[in-house]
Amino acid sequence: MKNKIINEADLFSAHQPELYDTSAKVENVDCRIGMKQLGENTVSLVLTDPPYFIDGMGADWDTKKLTARVRDGVVGSLPAGMKFSVEQGRKLQRFLTPIAEEWMRVIRPGGFCLVFSQNRLVHRAAIALEDAGFEIRDVLLWRYEGQAKAFTQEHFVRKRKVTVAEKDRLIQKLGGRKTPQLKPQGEMIILGQAPREGTFVDNWDKWETGLIDVKNPLIGAPQFPGTVIPAKKPRKRYGHMTAKPVDLLQHLIRIFSAPGALVLDAFAGSGSTGVAATLERRSFIGYEIETAMAICAQERIEEIV
Repeated sequence: MKNKIINEADLFSAHQPELYDTSAKVENVDCRIGMKQLGENTVSLVLTDPPYFIDGMGADWDTKKLTARVRDGVVGSLPAGMKFSVEQGRKLQRFLTPIAEEWMRVIRPGGFCLVFSQNRLVHRAAIALEDAGFEIRDVLLWRYEGQAKAFTQEHFVRKRKVTVAEKDRLIQKLGGRKTPQLKPQGEMIILGQAPREGTFVDNWDKWETGLIDVKNPLIGAPQFPGTVIPAKKPRKRYGHMTAKPVDLLQHLIRIFSAPGALVLDAFAGSGSTGVAATLERRSFIGYEIETAMAICAQERIEEIV
């Protein structure tokens, strides 16, 4: 395999998987700049995990700063995920809309766009995709076993400057209740699709997009692939707070793209999507604004090339 971006004309020059000339590259640049170098209708699948826009995970996401603020389920002085306002969702939508428009420009007709999203903001991400022209086909769920993050309020009551009797009264009335966070067991993935050209058959014949491959799913075989996909969180995260499991990404790439197709990750992080695409014999282009992460991502890909 070659570690460079291949020409558009070469992407679908062969029809046997073993004959595809695949490439993989992560560019250390803001995707809003990098994607402008891609031609129209060159990408077959967008698979990406944008910033969450909660707890400082916004457009100015900085892994080092976030890591320094996170300890034992707490970000800053609040339980992880509890810092929230309605404006967060609006900011996410404003951020994603022009990016989704660029995805629509570069994706082939019928191509799929899979976007991970923080569950309580998933509607804003979906609106951004829909406003850009994607059809929202479904919302998938990555199912995993997370750790309970809800916090008791007893220690806050104990710090109050009231009598011991009043503290005991409040604690008894609270009855052990916690912050409104059920045990996390999944993360949503929006499934969008670019409009097809003609019928499903005609679109596939011209672009090799728009249909799914269910013959050999990586997860849950031999059952027909479902919308709930179980996959363990990765043990090694390569310094990234929200790293995704490679097997989950391979599963999605295998279903929603053809061998040799070009997969785009606009927020490449530690490179898990690039690793998965390479393992599945797809070409890959990723963009990562943090230099350390971009270097890590490219090194991970090169280890398996």
